[in-house]
Amino acid sequence: MKQENTGFCSKHVRDPCRSFGRRCSSLVKEQRARFYILRRCVTMLVCWHDYGEP
Repeated sequence: MKQENTGFCSKHVRDPCRSFGRRCSSLVKEQRARFYILRRCVTMLVCWHDYGEP
């Protein structure tokens, strides 16, 4: 009976394109989230600056 190796490393060796795409999409999601947070902070600061001064 042959035991198939289905560990983490063997998946990356077998299908490197898929793992590369997965890493890229996860990086894109992370950068999108960072830009969203940054944009919200800038918007809040601008609004606070406009309404904070009499």
